[in-house]
Amino acid sequence: MSNFEQFQFDFYQSNYTIDDQEEGCDSYGANENLSGSTKSQTGQQSSAGAFAPSDMLLSPKSYTGQILQPTCSPNTLSHLGYDDGFDEEPPLLEELGINFEHIWQKTLTVLNPMKPADGSIMNETDLTGPMVFCLALGATLLLAGKVHFGYVYGMSAIGCLAMHALLNLMSVSGVSHGCVASVLGYCLLPMVILSSSAVVFSLQGIPGTLLALFIIGWCSLSASKIFTSALAMEGQQLLIAYPCALLYGLFALLTVF
Repeated sequence: MSNFEQFQFDFYQSNYTIDDQEEGCDSYGANENLSGSTKSQTGQQSSAGAFAPSDMLLSPKSYTGQILQPTCSPNTLSHLGYDDGFDEEPPLLEELGINFEHIWQKTLTVLNPMKPADGSIMNETDLTGPMVFCLALGATLLLAGKVHFGYVYGMSAIGCLAMHALLNLMSVSGVSHGCVASVLGYCLLPMVILSSSAVVFSLQGIPGTLLALFIIGWCSLSASKIFTSALAMEGQQLLIAYPCALLYGLFALLTVF
C-alpha cells in the first residue's frame, strides 16, 4: 500500500504554484466576463431591434415601397424602354403574317382576271387565304355528299411541287414554295363557286360541263397572270396557263363527278 500511495503522490504532483493557478483563474474569469458582456450587448441590440420601429431600422438605400407595390420612377421606365407602353408594338395579326388588306387585294385580283396584278403583293408567302379556300372547297363538296378533303389537300400539295419545279425552270429569278402555294390557293376561289353550285343542281350534263370549263379557264388565267406579273415572265402566260389548267381540271373532276 505504501508503494501505491507513493505512485499516486508522484502522479498528481505538479509544478504549478498557487499564484499561477490564481492568475489562470483570473484570466479565465476575465474571458468569461468579456464573453458575457458581448452576449449581453448582442442581446440588448437584438431586443432593441425587436422593439424598435421599422422607420428607425431602414437605411437610405433600403426598400421603401409597400407590399405588392414596388417602387418605380419615370426614369427607371424610360431606362428600361417601357415609357411608351405597348403603343409601338405591332398588332398580333401582323406578327402572325395575316394582312387582311393584302388578302382582299389578292381576292379581287383573282375575281377579275382582266385586272393587272401587283407583283409586289403577289410575291408573298401568304397562306391564310389558300387554307380558307381549300377548307371552303372541301366543305361545299361535303354538302354535296362528297367527302374529298384528302383528295383536295393531296392534289394541292402535288400540284404546288410540280408548278414550283416548272416555274424555276422557266424563270430567271426563281420562285419559292410559299409563293407558288399562295398563288395557286388564291386562284382556287372560282372552283369554290363551282362546288357551291353543285350543291344546288347537278353538274353532270352539258350546262355543268360548260360551267366547269369556264371555271377552269378562269382559274388558270388568273394564276398565269399572277405568275407572269410576279416573276417578270412577259410573253409566257399561255405556257404557264396550260399546266395550271391541268391542275384545276382535276379539282373540276372532283366537283362534277
